[in-house]
Amino acid sequence: MAKHKNLSIFIPHLGCPNQCSFCDQRNISGAQTAPSAAEVARICDEFLPKENGTDYEIAFFGGSFTAIDRSYMVQLLRTAYSFVGQGRAMGIRISPRPDCIDAEVLDILKQYGVTSIELGAQSMQDDVLRLNMRGHTEKDVEDAAQLIKQYGFSLGLQMMTGLYGQKDYMAYAVDTARKFVALQPDTVRIYPTVTLKNTMLEKVYLSGEYVPPTLEQMVEICAQLMEIFDGAGIKIIKMGLHADTGLEGKIVAGPYHPAFRELCLAKQKLIKIKKQLTNTEPKSITIKVNPKQLSQWKGQKNSNISQLAQMGFDVHIMADSALQADEFTID
Repeated sequence: MAKHKNLSIFIPHLGCPNQCSFCDQRNISGAQTAPSAAEVARICDEFLPKENGTDYEIAFFGGSFTAIDRSYMVQLLRTAYSFVGQGRAMGIRISPRPDCIDAEVLDILKQYGVTSIELGAQSMQDDVLRLNMRGHTEKDVEDAAQLIKQYGFSLGLQMMTGLYGQKDYMAYAVDTARKFVALQPDTVRIYPTVTLKNTMLEKVYLSGEYVPPTLEQMVEICAQLMEIFDGAGIKIIKMGLHADTGLEGKIVAGPYHPAFRELCLAKQKLIKIKKQLTNTEPKSITIKVNPKQLSQWKGQKNSNISQLAQMGFDVHIMADSALQADEFTID
């Protein structure tokens, strides 16, 4: 099966009625100005395959696509849809705010070939949404998700972990994840909160009012979220922030790592091993795994082996091509 690909086009800040506590989209996306329809056409023509683009979606990210000027939104959609009509992409993906979805706008999106809608939900706790100036509620997310599914779009949900106001980072993340599962999305994205320069979050961080989770804590949290979403059959299509947009220089604090997903995958594997070793006396063991996942099972710089050694286990992890992805045996 061909791997799904997005041709991402950023619309920074446009359509947002307010600026959230954590947000500086121009730094996050690397985009400084909103593209014209002509620029969208140029990008699509340059980067989409000339034919048979059935594994591509043209993705409008940033801002809130359904809240921008309606004529501008239609211009962008019409331009992108022309490439769908040529067979150079299979559809269009957008990422609107939950409170900017209604039947009227969904009718327009359906007309112009939108296939996937990712709601920027971020949290499913109203107190956290309010503190971070999101401007929408948990119910807005629920209502929008239900309507999107009724219209037959693929539903994606985006969440942020470690937000200001979350009294227990793990508990709040798990609560949001379980509420996401109840909405039955097709995909999720998980973004650890980082504190950027010139944001409200920077002010509350510098004042000492906000203490972000450490990288180790965030990896533990997101490994648990992976277990929840994997168990529900919901695909995680992104975890962590892009490393190639110059973002590192804008970060004041927070659990950022350029290989964040790999850290979480390794932690998830360690959790699985520990579960199987419950009530097992420390001894020498051999763990066999799928060859393509050998580094994940070992952990970054053999961190999983080191942690198991601290529990008293002399561990050898080796590849076995007979095992499928995520399968493992312990001898």
